[in-house]
Amino acid sequence: MPISPGPFTGPFTGRDVIGLAEDLREGRTTSGELVERALEAIAGQDRELNAFVTVDADGARAAALRADAELAAGTDRGPLHGVPVGVKDLIDVAGIPATMGSRHFAGHVPDTDAECVTRLRRAGAVIVGKTTTHEFAYGPMGDRSANGPSRNPRDPARMTGGSSGGSAAAVAAGMVPLALGTDTGGSVRIPAALCGVAGFKPAYGAIPADGVFPLSQSLDHVGILAGDVRDCLIAYRCLASAQLREDAGPARVGWLDPAGLFAADPRVVRAVRDVSGHEGELRLRPGLDEELRETYTAIQSCEAAAVHADRLAAAPELFDPEVLERLRVAAELPGWRYVRALAARSRLAREVGALFERHDVLALPAVPIVAPLLQQRETEVDGRTVAVRAALLALTSPWNVLGLPALTVPAGTVAGLPVGLQLVCRPGRELHLFQAAARSLGRPVQEATGRPLQEATGRPLQEATGRPLEEAAGHGL
Repeated sequence: MPISPGPFTGPFTGRDVIGLAEDLREGRTTSGELVERALEAIAGQDRELNAFVTVDADGARAAALRADAELAAGTDRGPLHGVPVGVKDLIDVAGIPATMGSRHFAGHVPDTDAECVTRLRRAGAVIVGKTTTHEFAYGPMGDRSANGPSRNPRDPARMTGGSSGGSAAAVAAGMVPLALGTDTGGSVRIPAALCGVAGFKPAYGAIPADGVFPLSQSLDHVGILAGDVRDCLIAYRCLASAQLREDAGPARVGWLDPAGLFAADPRVVRAVRDVSGHEGELRLRPGLDEELRETYTAIQSCEAAAVHADRLAAAPELFDPEVLERLRVAAELPGWRYVRALAARSRLAREVGALFERHDVLALPAVPIVAPLLQQRETEVDGRTVAVRAALLALTSPWNVLGLPALTVPAGTVAGLPVGLQLVCRPGRELHLFQAAARSLGRPVQEATGRPLQEATGRPLQEATGRPLEEAAGHGL
């Protein structure tokens, strides 16, 4: 159920990569024109939304010229060829500042691309700039960054969610059709849901994280945000280290009661359940929610504390105060909690894996609440006062612990604010997610799989990567 545009719209609102690819190949537009539209939209909207940290206008124009010249000469790199994209400011792009949302990295300019950026370029995408991240990606709100909070295009007084909030805002406002983010506990899916766009977190390791600044290395995933769910699939085909299995039959969707994980706004649950297309119902056993939360917290906290130990000792004043306090608490967690959490992960993976014996896809809300106000730290959920951070992470973080693919798509609105349907599957069964998403959005299933996406270039999309594709390795299930 696509939601109506918010007060901020741009040249890519309602446009998808398939349509842009066709326009480029039919001569109705050029990459240079698309980039100019993106730059104009950023100039007109970003002062209020703060989706971008850095805009590389000169680099984008030069890349667009190359993309147009290649197409004119008969070199077609695939459906992303000539399409403008944004990249989260946690991911290295050669020659463009990478601040990680922190004063610690003011003036830092990497000289090499992250591997996912290398693959974007190989697919012909044009990078227009770096998008705002919660400092060091250590927060699901998106409102703590050295360059200020990203703001929700639906209501700029509200959070985008985080930590990939800038990428979500840029796509939701139509500044770009596609953006990269990272997801350690929900950092792609949370802002996608709160801003009303699609967000895909692949299986652990499916898109390489080389050149991505870590938050928690065994939980970090590179993910994709787009205005159209099919665009997530197009980008994934270009970025992944594995070829998708194309033998997926019809997806059997089971509704996973969110009450087994966290308190949820009944209005959000109704909206999401109504579009889920579920064929059965599931509930986690009592206590499993707490085990998943404790495992996630122990792994993320200990790994994040290790990443930042030297900065905590040498220059704590350069951290945002809230992020600093969280890191100090994380540093106090004993090592035995981390060791036990790593062992628990395997057991939890086996237990959750049993849910897929009768269903291919689990469906539940991405976030149990609508977008809170900026800097809001507590909210009411079904008569209970809960921490905003805990609520935002509750329904997404289990799938990071287990390394499972998860996709969020718009599921309508509650009180005028977007809500998202989250779909989860086993590694290697990603096409089931896109089938289920297509069904919930009221589109023919084949539109979310291979046929029209190949027609956009006239050849299989995996050829656009210019490299052999290997079997994916997800941890967990």
